[in-house]
Amino acid sequence: MTTDHPSLDVLLERNRSWAELMTGSDPEFFARLARQQAPRYLWIGCSDSRVPANQILGLLPGEIFVHRNVANVVVHSDLNCLSVIQFAVDVLKIRHIIVCGHYGCGGVAAAMRDEKLGLIDNWLRHVQDVRNRNRDELHKLPDAHARLLRLCELNVLSQAINVAETTLLQDAWARGQPVEIHSLIYGLDNGILHQLGPSLAAPTAVEQRKRALGW
Repeated sequence: MTTDHPSLDVLLERNRSWAELMTGSDPEFFARLARQQAPRYLWIGCSDSRVPANQILGLLPGEIFVHRNVANVVVHSDLNCLSVIQFAVDVLKIRHIIVCGHYGCGGVAAAMRDEKLGLIDNWLRHVQDVRNRNRDELHKLPDAHARLLRLCELNVLSQAINVAETTLLQDAWARGQPVEIHSLIYGLDNGILHQLGPSLAAPTAVEQRKRALGW
């Protein structure tokens, strides 16, 4: 038996109901949003529909700036991601960047197993680089499930380093701008976020993270 998904009309009606609810609880809510965007955090996460940044953190619209892609990858040639980081750091003056992955990530699983999915294989090559860089650690784990869990974590840690090593963060730190990068992972089975290691707030912290990973 298949389940019918809501039509566009139903989604638009839900949107109107939501807007009325928000206005009813705070008549100035949308007026404030329209005047200024002042988020406190940048979220770099996976496109997976089960990992919505606002709901997970209990934040309202306007409180978090979001960039999402398959497997929460940060690549120094990705002008989309870099533009988001630049706007967040240089214009919005965000002090916290959250790189968030999740256990059971399909993109990480495909990279781990060398699955051939088409065009996205080129994107997931970056996750395979993380796998290959940490091959010795992964091989010590007891089974494929444990290795997948750990690769999800290692991917987050690696992408946080990639954020820190952009010219954008290096320049921000050089001029004394306070920006911290946090590595988080989300459990689909329980809805809980966990921090992976200390936050990165200076180039020295990045080097410590790389040494801890054996790079």
